[in-house]
Amino acid sequence: MSTPRLQLSGITKRYPGVVANSEVGLTVLPGQTHAVLGENGAGKSTLMKIIYGAVKPDAGTVLFDGQPVQVRNPQEARALGISMVFQHFSLFDTITVAENVWLGLSKTLSLAEVSRSITAKAAEYGLDIDPTRPVHTLGVGEMQRVEIIRALLTNPKLLILDEPTSVLMPQAVEKLFVVLKKLASEGCSILYISHKLHEIRELCTACTVLRGGRVTGVCNPAQESNASLSRLMIGAEPPQLMHRPQQPGVPVLQVQGLNLARADQFGVDLLDVALQVRAGEVVGIAGVSGNGQKELLYALSGEDVRAPAGTVRIGDTDAGALHPGARRKLGLHFVPEERLGRGAVPTMGLAHNLLLTRQEAIRYPRWAGGWIRLRELEQQAAGIIARFNVKAGGPRAVARSLSGGNLQKFIVGREIDAAPRLFIVSQPTWGVDVGAAAQIRGEILALRDAGCAVLVVSEELDELFELSDRLHVMARGRLSPSIAAAEATVTQIGEWMSGLWHSDVQAALAPTQEQVHAQA
Repeated sequence: MSTPRLQLSGITKRYPGVVANSEVGLTVLPGQTHAVLGENGAGKSTLMKIIYGAVKPDAGTVLFDGQPVQVRNPQEARALGISMVFQHFSLFDTITVAENVWLGLSKTLSLAEVSRSITAKAAEYGLDIDPTRPVHTLGVGEMQRVEIIRALLTNPKLLILDEPTSVLMPQAVEKLFVVLKKLASEGCSILYISHKLHEIRELCTACTVLRGGRVTGVCNPAQESNASLSRLMIGAEPPQLMHRPQQPGVPVLQVQGLNLARADQFGVDLLDVALQVRAGEVVGIAGVSGNGQKELLYALSGEDVRAPAGTVRIGDTDAGALHPGARRKLGLHFVPEERLGRGAVPTMGLAHNLLLTRQEAIRYPRWAGGWIRLRELEQQAAGIIARFNVKAGGPRAVARSLSGGNLQKFIVGREIDAAPRLFIVSQPTWGVDVGAAAQIRGEILALRDAGCAVLVVSEELDELFELSDRLHVMARGRLSPSIAAAEATVTQIGEWMSGLWHSDVQAALAPTQEQVHAQA
């Protein structure tokens, strides 16, 4: 038996009001791809941060290649040969991709050398990225590619991946798996966290299950089914979704002939976008991150108010120039793809985070004489926490203290609880466990059945096929015609992601990028 690459014994980490890890033991062998499975809040990410030196344990020992170590910070982890891809990205928004990667590498390398290495790795692994782009111009899928490339460039002995495929398309996932299997064959050990059970069964050769911060089981996932892994993780199988046939009602969102020049040099022009979402239907938009989804969502949510008159309508109202607050008064509620920073203020409590989008709801606290009615605010937050089974230390818990999946449940719950007329959600179940994902999808379908018009933008095709009545694909700033989800195939949607739905006539009639800029 070879010396374990990593061996944890008795790892314990306590926070006020919660024990994140309790006497956790874990053994990872050289060349082994080892899954860590558990529901949201089970302690997986905390354990990974302890291994990487980002969190200090209260008790326990760590052996690396048979030697006791105390990893006090990520720099020491990288010196040992440990790299990590975080679920919540650890990137600086105001600097470029290359500069972000450079921060974690040897300073003997020049920035130009790092840029060339990024380009080479990106080409080798099929993870397209421009090293000169500022990070704030990237979508979440593109940010994830940067994190993965940065980790691979360190040539790690142990690679920790926390939800690495949560916003990657199936083609990119397949390429990543080829890379990971090659790394494992060369002796690199991989710790893999994912809520996608089919990925764990395909990729991993061992699995440790956490529940409530404790190890509750060890198995070989290749010998398990999705159902048995679900039972190990959450004690039950997720409920089946009920997608009932329904006749849609009147159009609630109408986008017609939307041409919008990108707001910065690294963005994507929107070209002749046409979209309709009717009451009582779910419309899904698929596509590889960075093809205009972010720009379209900004134009729909009111973060970008440059849409020409008549191109964006909510009900009977021309909404293209309305700010987000005015659109909420028309019944639009919106969940952005970035949880921390846009969906929630990290340092604010959950109750105060309600005020970001719920000030106008009559039954919610309103400004009265310059004061916020905190009791009412906390009661409403507590109701959302209970309804959506959010694991948090109450309404006053700060947003950043929640696990990614639990914060996602709260943000989605906050907007669903508003009973919207039009609900737009990006990446609704990003980093959410199978039980919570089923609950969120069930709530979305319940909204649809109650007559809400729902638009879902996701990079998970399985999710889109499960939720949608109709599907579009976004590629290079253009939106495909819609197709009934029941008639679409994964192969067809994959081809459309390359923009192959166009006929010669459509391509000739559609405006060019140059024409859009000339209009702007």
